[in-house]
Amino acid sequence: MRSSLIPALAAGLLVAGAAAAAPAKDPSGTWLTEDGRAKIKIEKCGPGGAQACGTVVWLKSPLNEQGQPRTDAKNPDPKKRARPMIGLQLMEGLKPEDGGFKGQIYNADEGKSYDVSIARESASELSISGCLLKILCGSQTWSKAPDEFAQATPAKPAAKPAKPAAAAPAAGE
Repeated sequence: MRSSLIPALAAGLLVAGAAAAAPAKDPSGTWLTEDGRAKIKIEKCGPGGAQACGTVVWLKSPLNEQGQPRTDAKNPDPKKRARPMIGLQLMEGLKPEDGGFKGQIYNADEGKSYDVSIARESASELSISGCLLKILCGSQTWSKAPDEFAQATPAKPAAKPAKPAAAAPAAGE
């Protein structure tokens, strides 16, 4: 009985070791944040395309209360506060590690950066886990969004169609 347990245990350790050493699943694509407020496009970047970077490509509310495009208003660097949110890179140079990618993510709502781990859970889900000082941690699941879409903007009122000109009376009327 004992002799059959050792090979089974060894085989289990080999499978577990192979899983831990598995390459990171590519997180590339466009992802809708858990709260539905933004879409982030993650692409390969860095030397040899081995890293991952993420950029804001869509906002549910792209304009602020004054009707202007939202900016990185809470950035601790005053020189960066006028940067538009659309096109803002939130993740830069995330490196493959432990079957996912690790690095830093910028939270524009707070103007702070956090340690982050991202991992592709399935074709339609991306797990995001972030920590500040390795104490305050949280996680989200982002959903796959179509790669092709138009940025939502408030609808402009349609121009009123021109009224047809009144018909001229026919000759002899």
